[in-house]
Order: sequence, then C-alpha cells, then structure tokens
Amino acid sequence: MPAEPQPRPLEAADPPTPGDLRPTAFLDRDSDAVRRLAGEAGAGAADEHEVARRLFAAIRDGVRYDPYRIPADPDDYRASAVLEAGSGYCVQKAVALTAAARAAGIPSRLGFADVKNHLQSDRLRERMGTDLFVYHGYSTLYIGGRWTKASPTFNAGLCAWFGVPPLEFDGTRDALLHAFTGSGTRHMEYVRDRGVYADLPLDTILAAYRTAYPGIEQGEATTSRTGSPPGRSRRGSSPR
Repeated sequence: MPAEPQPRPLEAADPPTPGDLRPTAFLDRDSDAVRRLAGEAGAGAADEHEVARRLFAAIRDGVRYDPYRIPADPDDYRASAVLEAGSGYCVQKAVALTAAARAAGIPSRLGFADVKNHLQSDRLRERMGTDLFVYHGYSTLYIGGRWTKASPTFNAGLCAWFGVPPLEFDGTRDALLHAFTGSGTRHMEYVRDRGVYADLPLDTILAAYRTAYPGIEQGEATTSRTGSPPGRSRRGSSPR
C-alpha cells in the first residue's frame, strides 16, 4: 500500500529534485490532456516565465472554480481529469497547474495552507460552519533559480465579482490570494502553512475536511480508499 506523501519545507533557493519533474498518480504529466496544455503554452514562448504565465492563466480561467463539490473519488483529482471536467476547487486546480508545469519542463510541487475567506458567501459559510478553509491548495514552481508560489483558484470573472484584479503569475514573484479587495475590505488571510509535497496527500486532506467540517454529509464525499492511487472506483460528491 503506497504511503501518503509527506510535507517538506520550501526555501526559495532550495534546488529541485528529479521527483519535481516526474509524473505521479495524480500529477499525470504524460497524459494527453496535460501534454496538450503544456504544448500550447510552450509554443512560441520566449522563456520559462512566459510558459508559466500562459499555464497559470489557462488553469485560472479555463478551469472554473467550484467549492461546492469536493469529490471523494481519487480519479477526480488526476490533473487530466480536472482539465477534462473544466471545473474544480482549489486543490484540483493546483494539481492541474503543477502537472502542466512538470510537462513543460518546469520543476513543481504542491503547497497547502489554511486560509480564512472573509468574503465567503452565506451559502458556503452555512454549509461549512466556518470561514476557515483547511488545506487550501496552490502550486510552487521553480523558475529563474528560485521557488515561487502560485494560486490559480479564482477565475477572472469571480475576481471581478469580489472586486479584486485577477492574479497574474510569471514566476518572478508569488501570486497568492488577495489579502484585501480593491476597496480595502479584508478578503483572504493565510493562517497556517501545511508544507509542500511531491504528490497529492489526498487521504490526509480528506481526513482534515472531516474534522474541520463535521456538519457536512459524511461518506463518499469525504473519504477515499486509504493509500490508493487513482483508478477504478465508485464516484461520489457533496456540496461544501
């Protein structure tokens, strides 16, 4: 039974390892969908910064943010499945960006943090029972000799609704969720770093969801087959 991936610290100058480019069960960089996206981003690009900018924009706007469906099926967390579905929540979008970066030859890892959404919708707050999102997912890409963080979670249309400009990323600086709106209202607050991973620690994440959100319907949407990589399994989801 495969062990769950373990977190490790991320230093800006920490050199990448061969594992930061390898395909994994979830980061299926060699799949047709991921390779196609990486190929489109790399076509005619001047350098890796341009490739990163195109990949980030493609995931940010091409995969619609949907926080109301948190799947339990590991298949739904494969990067290729996320791209084909065209929607997902932060963890799924980070998986897609990380895999696409690896396919483009950019070393990448998955990062996680607990964040507070001070502009959370009433519907989502009622469902979750809190404004704390545990294990918010983002990507870390090694570009220009350093690691930078990128959160492709909110698409441009959603950012306009929140009154914030869409995040832009080219690897020269971090692109994390906005702390404030354009009017100065508190928006996102990072409260706990969960570390970076070479692959998706899905069972750890779903277990954290069950603890943090006990009011959410338990079962298929909040469990996965412990230690299992994506494969054939029953599908299930629940709004969050």
